[in-house]
Amino acid sequence: MKKIRINMVSESDVSVQGHGVHTAYDEMASALEKRDDVELVRGKFGEQVDVDVIHLHTIGNRTWRKLGQKGPKKVVSAHIVPASLVGSIALAGYWLPLAKRYMRWYYNKADKVLAVSETVAGTLHTELGVPKEKIETFYNTIDMSRYVFSEKQKTAARKKLGVKKDEFVVLGIGQVQPRKRLDIFVKMAKELPDVTFIWVGGIPFKQLGADYKAMQKLMNSAPKNLRLPGIVPHNEVSSYLAAADVFCLPAEQENHPMCVLEAAGASLPIVLRDIPEYDDTFAHDAIRCKDDEFSAAIKKLHTNSGEYKKWQKNAGRIAKRFDSNAAAERLVKLYKQLV
Repeated sequence: MKKIRINMVSESDVSVQGHGVHTAYDEMASALEKRDDVELVRGKFGEQVDVDVIHLHTIGNRTWRKLGQKGPKKVVSAHIVPASLVGSIALAGYWLPLAKRYMRWYYNKADKVLAVSETVAGTLHTELGVPKEKIETFYNTIDMSRYVFSEKQKTAARKKLGVKKDEFVVLGIGQVQPRKRLDIFVKMAKELPDVTFIWVGGIPFKQLGADYKAMQKLMNSAPKNLRLPGIVPHNEVSSYLAAADVFCLPAEQENHPMCVLEAAGASLPIVLRDIPEYDDTFAHDAIRCKDDEFSAAIKKLHTNSGEYKKWQKNAGRIAKRFDSNAAAERLVKLYKQLV
């Protein structure tokens, strides 16, 4: 069997790794590396690699040489669109028009653009002018088996993190930036003092992060039942998932967040903001809230075992939909069609 040769690239390999794009890239690469019909080469920045397809997960300047290399087909996973920058990077509103022009140029250079949701697919076509025939919706996936924890593992994780056996733990994961809405966690922690809240993530780009000083002030104002461990290496995040009872992400804008998939794999009930980006992905399998509804949703999961089991079962449906094994098969088929 002749193997198809893929050069998969993400600038997170040589920069900040504490974000979902790196997780998506690593999960996809790992799934392909398990296959007998694929030869995968990671990275190799600044080099021209003899491959059939170059698959890019980030769109920074380190990838330009790969994007312009003659011969291999180019696939780009569209993890970010212009709206992703607002509330993430300082002064995004001022240079958003330039960012749109850049994204338009970059995505249109690809032979195929993989949109991580139907919402992103629509944005690629209507805002960035990518032809419909170049766009394919390809949801982020993970190896769900890595997030199935035994009771023994859960107990060990709580001991490692200093979480008591009887604590009800609500976990959030993400960079600390305005659009992630850490303020909702602060609000919930104040309204539900008998619940332990943990937010894993920090400000990896420091002063370049949107509203850096305000975010620092918000973290400093956190009540005692809200723990902020900061940026945690991805291979250590599993301990927090194993120790948690519920996962909550109140972010105002997301495309297809990896942390939700990981939480679903860990069988945690999922509580999210009610935004249209989730309509075609998590739909009715997650509790979807407005600002003033998060605390009530958490309280209900804490006090009503029937509700807890219902949403835990729904998380299992999310896990089944977004397991990486089936996704790798589909991706290889796409590569072969391109070449």
